[in-house]
Amino acid sequence: MTKPDFILIGAMKSATSTLHAQLAQQPGIFMSTPKEPNYFSDDEQYARGEEWYDSLFEGAEASDLCGESSTHYTKLPDHPLTIERMKKRLASPKLIYVMRHPIDRLISHYIHQWSQRVISCDINKAIDQYYELIAYSCYAKQLQPYIEAYGKENILVTFTEAIRANPQSELERVAEFIGYLKPVAWHDTLPSQNVSQQRIRPFPGYGLLVESRMMAFLRQKLVPQSLRDRIKGSLTMRERPVIDAVHQQKLIEAFDQDLQILGSWFGRQISCDNFKQVAIAEPLIFVPS
Repeated sequence: MTKPDFILIGAMKSATSTLHAQLAQQPGIFMSTPKEPNYFSDDEQYARGEEWYDSLFEGAEASDLCGESSTHYTKLPDHPLTIERMKKRLASPKLIYVMRHPIDRLISHYIHQWSQRVISCDINKAIDQYYELIAYSCYAKQLQPYIEAYGKENILVTFTEAIRANPQSELERVAEFIGYLKPVAWHDTLPSQNVSQQRIRPFPGYGLLVESRMMAFLRQKLVPQSLRDRIKGSLTMRERPVIDAVHQQKLIEAFDQDLQILGSWFGRQISCDNFKQVAIAEPLIFVPS
């Protein structure tokens, strides 16, 4: 029975799709399709059973390292049974957690939910109404249960900012952590994965009118570019959402409390103010308890 050797557990909107795609390019590493099976988190996925989950890795060679990337695994409090279910199947998987400046992640999360028509209000109202925008950026709270379940030695943290600044070295660090013994190579030619700014809000008939190759051909031939641009603009978030001063302060206070706990695990002072500097400095290593 094949089980994943490692899992990218999040965070949502923090370059997990990019890292998944890069790992999949390395010979001897097999990444699941779909990228996010969400098996241990989502009740309907878990109900599909162990055989279904195992089938995601059937294409792997016996010597391959297998991985999957489900950001739902770090979406507490929404998926409280994730770790309990994971413990029943996986004794000591290597877990990789990618963090991003918590406010940047929140904004990207908001854009994603807006584009999916989950959220329709402006970002400041959304911060007050949708608890998950803040919760998913509280990295210490999301990681604490995994530390308790699997120990710090089985967890690697990295940053979106570090992956962008030093992609090759971060990929090498991830490879070493999961026990991959061959050289790795970052592929610059891979397209950007899951870019929120390019999202278009779906509408009735979206699949037929937008994603169909035939309709794409007809649009290009029959609809003037200026009209296509106007329609696309009406369905796309044109400007980055702006968080007002009151909500900015609310977020900083909430995230700084969480980052203080996170920093204590690594012997570093981390806050919203210095997050990006910490992210691209030397890698964070858990200090002995």
